[in-house]
Amino acid sequence: MLNLEVVAPAGTRASLDIARLELPPRLRPGAELGVLDITEFFGDTTGGVRTYLLQKARYVQRRAELRQAIVVPGARDEILEATGVRCYRLHGPSVPTQKPYRFMLATRSTSRIVAHERPDLIEVGSTWFAPWLVHLATRRADVPVAWFYHSNFPRVVAPWPERAGAARRRAADLAWRYVRRLGRMVRATLAPSDFVAGELARAGVERVVRVSLGVDLDRFHPRRRERAAAMRRRHGLPDGPLAIYVGRLAAEKEVALLLDAWEDVERRTGARLALVGDGPARRRLRRRAGSERCFWLPYQHDRDHLADLLAAVDLAVSPCSIETFGLSALEALACGTPLLSADRGGVAETVDRSGAGSVFASGDVGALAEAAVRLLGADLRALGAAGRRYAEAHHGWDAVLTRIFDVYRGILES
Repeated sequence: MLNLEVVAPAGTRASLDIARLELPPRLRPGAELGVLDITEFFGDTTGGVRTYLLQKARYVQRRAELRQAIVVPGARDEILEATGVRCYRLHGPSVPTQKPYRFMLATRSTSRIVAHERPDLIEVGSTWFAPWLVHLATRRADVPVAWFYHSNFPRVVAPWPERAGAARRRAADLAWRYVRRLGRMVRATLAPSDFVAGELARAGVERVVRVSLGVDLDRFHPRRRERAAAMRRRHGLPDGPLAIYVGRLAAEKEVALLLDAWEDVERRTGARLALVGDGPARRRLRRRAGSERCFWLPYQHDRDHLADLLAAVDLAVSPCSIETFGLSALEALACGTPLLSADRGGVAETVDRSGAGSVFASGDVGALAEAAVRLLGADLRALGAAGRRYAEAHHGWDAVLTRIFDVYRGILES
């Protein structure tokens, strides 16, 4: 987590109510550009969106001409800040089937924050209540809004509509109607991959802007491979061939497909599988046949520790065919670890552009196993070096965020 200090009157932290509290003065009132980020896809054990917002905060901290307010849900109301950055955590109930995510329902608090912070632009990063809170908060103020399409939720409803039953197809159609509605409410929809941009265009969403995400090239670095043996011993991981999955343990991530395929991979290559993360499907996945042969590691709060893990293995696997980008896959490449990915989605594009791995036919257990066996027999060191070169050339966070802030400026100018 970014080094943020709690801002609240003495003795009120436990019962803080942002809807009534006198808010602290705006940070950097003379900044050239102020952005407010609001999302429900932010929790203590979540991944890509959290990483993106915290990296953006670090970028803003180093640039006196920028300021940022972050509005995310939490277990209670809280205000934290650092140089040029303020984070509001608004109490919200847990999403029953998607823990640790929480809903944002604080209409009055959100409107107060927007009016107080007076951002030049608002970026919405989720699809539940946050877009509507912003819609209400900006009725009397002409504040441009951009929507970062972090979750391809119509594909979560029906990953393969052509194979789905009638009820699921109707649900997916309703989801795409909702996407089009949100798209009409904003000045631009930011798409982190060509896969997502194409999906949105085919669905009739206008003003789609292709952006990318980045990786901390200093933290996720091949030099960590020197500690691989010690890292494996620390977690009780074997010395032989080892693959890793890092991500949320949820049905849409297709981890069950990976588990079903890995028994064959291990039988033919001896390669074991480690899974790192947490999510609503963790218990169910651990009950699957063959899961006892895998190594189940918890969500890694320490990003340096995660980088050590990614550098300590031979292969990273991303079985999900609907990833909008796949940040942990890029972090693996930056560590010099090759990728195996489904052939659809954002990670497949990373594999294709980097040349640092292989893809398999999405949703096909046998195809995953065959691709894994072939890849484990390839020159993994050379593939990992290609992945590192690609990450350095295209995905440093400073370059990525400079591009995103240029997009903001373009929206304001238009």
